Amino acid sequence: MLVSGPLLAPDHALSRALVRTVPDSVTERLSDLGNIPVAVPVLVLAMAYAARRGRALAAGAAGLAMALVPALVIPFKEWTARPGPLEPWAAGYFPSGHTATAAVAYLGAALLVRPDTRRAWPTAAALVLTGATAAGLILRGWHWPLDVLASLLMCTPLLLGVGWADRVSRRSRRRSSG
Repeated sequence: MLVSGPLLAPDHALSRALVRTVPDSVTERLSDLGNIPVAVPVLVLAMAYAARRGRALAAGAAGLAMALVPALVIPFKEWTARPGPLEPWAAGYFPSGHTATAAVAYLGAALLVRPDTRRAWPTAAALVLTGATAAGLILRGWHWPLDVLASLLMCTPLLLGVGWADRVSRRSRRRSSG
């Protein structure tokens, strides 16, 4: 269980300062952006788009990244058994599965869509949606700030893999068409 360490006191203090500073009705909606039925369809549409544009490797990498989210998150939740900010009797809050789902879904979708648009809006939208999810989870009191940060850090290698696969897909597509 994560019960001691130099980061826990600031984590708890920040959480106490932020929890319930925004109405629950707002923070619940923001948190819901990390639900599987909300986030995953966005990624699936981007995967279909990328595959149709000849970037099946990138689309497959994004799907694999999403499939790996529970494989990474669930063992850490069981191993750490960290209680929640508002539910000290419950365990399994570290890391945040909703944040991980949002990050891989929205940022993965942006990686798949952005090369064709040559604009920054997919990345900006993905960052806003992921940030809104994270903020909603912290402000509602469903996760500690470190739970959310850990999820973002855990997802970084997955997203780097999607980016790498997309670059390979685009290079091979250019070679075959040129």
